[in-house]
Amino acid sequence: QVQLQESGGGLVQSGGSLRLSCSASGGTLSYYGMGWFRQAPGKEREFIVAISRDGSTTYYESSVKGRFTASKDNTKNTLYLQMNSLKPEDTAVYYCAADGSSMKIGLGYTYWGQGTQVTVSS
Repeated sequence: QVQLQESGGGLVQSGGSLRLSCSASGGTLSYYGMGWFRQAPGKEREFIVAISRDGSTTYYESSVKGRFTASKDNTKNTLYLQMNSLKPEDTAVYYCAADGSSMKIGLGYTYWGQGTQVTVSS
């Protein structure tokens, strides 16, 4: 069973950038389609990005498209989320997730990390 751990969150000013990492143990990320989600206070968890097993295909929700870039380094067993042009509405806890399917868009992921807080100040 794969375990996931996010890192890289923090406080950043509006317009700034952050790069989140999601490292895996107990499993090889090349076997999993991966996703990024976020949950703002008082809101439901929101799917934002999916990336295929081999990292060649990505899908972005409109709220982050053009600003966020997901990548996957299977040799390092790590998933990344580069976040640029951050806005206060991007403030949330960010989660990575893994699924046995080649790529999953939306909910239904099997494995989850604990999350990392991202706060964007105006």
